[in-house]
Amino acid sequence: MKLGNLILTLLLICNSVQAQNSNNLKIWDNKPAKDWMTQAYPIGNGKLGAMIFGGTDQEHIQFNESSLWTGDEQETGAYQAFGEIFIDFDQKEAGKTTLYKRTLNLNDAIHQISYQYNGQEFTREYFSSHPDQVMIFNYASKAKNAYSVTIRLKDAHASKTKNATDGLIIEGVLPNGLKYASTLRLKQNGGTLKIDKDSEGNSQIHLTKANGFTLFLSASTDYINQRARQWKGEDPSQVVNRNLKTALAKSYAVLKNSHIKDYQSLFNRFALQIGNNTPKDDVPTVQQIINYKKNTDNQLETTLFQYGRYLLISSSRKGGLPANLQGIWNNSNNPPWRSDYHSNINIQMNYWLAEPTNLAESNVPYLDYINSMREVKKENTQKEYPGVRGWTVRTENNIFGGESFSWNTPGSAWYAQALWDHYSFNQDKGYLKSFAYPILKELSEFWDDHLKRRSDGVIVAPDGWSPEHGPKEDGVSYDQQIVYDLFTNYIEAADSLKIDTDYRNHIASLRDKLLKPKIGKWGQLQEWEDDKDDPNDKHRHASHLFALHPGRQISINKTPELAEAAKVSLTARGDESTGWSMAWKMNFWARLHDGNHAYQILKNFITLVGGDGIDYNDGGGIYENLLCAHPPFQIDGNFGYTAGVTEMLVQSQEGLIDLLPALPDAWKSYGEVRGLKARGNITVDLKWKDGVITDYKLTSPLVRQIQLKVNGTLKTATVKKS
Repeated sequence: MKLGNLILTLLLICNSVQAQNSNNLKIWDNKPAKDWMTQAYPIGNGKLGAMIFGGTDQEHIQFNESSLWTGDEQETGAYQAFGEIFIDFDQKEAGKTTLYKRTLNLNDAIHQISYQYNGQEFTREYFSSHPDQVMIFNYASKAKNAYSVTIRLKDAHASKTKNATDGLIIEGVLPNGLKYASTLRLKQNGGTLKIDKDSEGNSQIHLTKANGFTLFLSASTDYINQRARQWKGEDPSQVVNRNLKTALAKSYAVLKNSHIKDYQSLFNRFALQIGNNTPKDDVPTVQQIINYKKNTDNQLETTLFQYGRYLLISSSRKGGLPANLQGIWNNSNNPPWRSDYHSNINIQMNYWLAEPTNLAESNVPYLDYINSMREVKKENTQKEYPGVRGWTVRTENNIFGGESFSWNTPGSAWYAQALWDHYSFNQDKGYLKSFAYPILKELSEFWDDHLKRRSDGVIVAPDGWSPEHGPKEDGVSYDQQIVYDLFTNYIEAADSLKIDTDYRNHIASLRDKLLKPKIGKWGQLQEWEDDKDDPNDKHRHASHLFALHPGRQISINKTPELAEAAKVSLTARGDESTGWSMAWKMNFWARLHDGNHAYQILKNFITLVGGDGIDYNDGGGIYENLLCAHPPFQIDGNFGYTAGVTEMLVQSQEGLIDLLPALPDAWKSYGEVRGLKARGNITVDLKWKDGVITDYKLTSPLVRQIQLKVNGTLKTATVKKS
């Protein structure tokens, strides 16, 4: 192919996929939401998040700020709800509201609501701006004097709402001393404004006969992720006032354009199209999910994939905290599992998609979180395991270093995988040397001190547990495999930096003596050292398969017997499970290069779940708003689903780049992907037809020679500088 034709082909690929993103990536409904968890739509800027109901007689907006936590360095506490906005409209005559539609557009992260009331058209636009650190809610109409409303701001911790200039204020102090504040300000287009108090003494706004109006919400706490400052930063009222002053000085158009530009600078790096599906603007998303069980829908599959990226951008931005069990969205002060940072898979799964889907910046809050916890964790670890170097964690964790539930000794070693992967994907030696390597080393030191050397020469992790079931004993596969992964990552980090040769060799010697994965009597990969796995065990955790994914100790290319044993274990566990568990199984089957089985679980994942109960033994799926049902809502399933699709498209964990290693038959007809990242800081664009790759392009900031697998053929290729 001539160079000019090749460039034209690649441009057509990119333009085609971008067009697909712009037109199709939305979720919508033709009625307002009634339920927070299953129907409301989320917006967020990494720090400020809201769930939107979209009512026409009353709008309900429930909002959060990522650092509003109870607890401290000892007690875990829980992630808290922040507050609610209620807007009561003078539009309550039944039957006069028509043509209602609420839409969350993933392409620009704007939530739109439109309807007609008494023949007049009303529109709303909501977004959470990262550049301006405010949430903005715009209400417009072509009619004069269209809006007469009462606006209330409610504190989830019951402090009284006070009035500000053209606005409302809530502020308070949690029992742990954390200060919080939020202010809602209003810009009106016409009409008259009055602020008074309701029967309970809370200030409220009355806006009468306005042509339109815009609300600006800012919220903050005095939390800072620095233990040296006792986790205390700037007074939240000062932060809120500064953010609002800056935002209010700008026009709505400027704020909106700045938000879109910032969001799309991340979101538009990656695009995916499967098949040639057309937008389903006539079918609400909930009906698309129902219809999916009769006729699979590649467009819904793709939208759900990009929804994971939308949610990560919206809940994890550089400079902030990582996404918790519910991202940043939470309507309770006593949420399920504290809406915490669960260390035995959940926070890790939240970030599997970050690097491969070109969202490395969204991975940074997780890495910063790990770094900020170190000193507290060292003290807590010393109390439980006297005399060891380094540190580890319990299962439940907060933003101050506090923790609870069982000790999950491999948890910090699993954290270390994210530290290494960030370097593996981006090749920044400055980051590796100054940030990641010291943590990798101290976690290796913990296991150096904690491991048990047996008289037979085998080294085992003592008193382990295979989450979240089974006995506590030595040599549990979950522990062994994660320690192997940590040591491998540490060795490669030391080699990359050419430092600490003696200690590097010591860790390599320990790794060689670790108890290795074993195959049991029914062909399974053993979960425990003794051969006692139950073939009828359907537990949601499959922790003994870590070495297959996200680890790299087991693969079909390098360890085919162990890969087959992993397949036997995975088959016995079954396909159906909770939401996040199904997402993990997608990744497992993709690593086994069985795209059809991964796709079968993908289809199981796209199952409509209703209700608000907590029943994680009865199967999961997704809610009407596409959020993952554990149940209840856990965001790791959304993130794990997106990661699973990337594993089906490209894999790079074995030192080569394998294109379409697990493409299912259902996707073979046609597809395009742009902007997928492989390890080595290589960006992959490719196109396929009838299961055969027809065009591909690999670029990197540096000239690289790589091993590449294309259409089943292994070749050596030189990646040119982008």
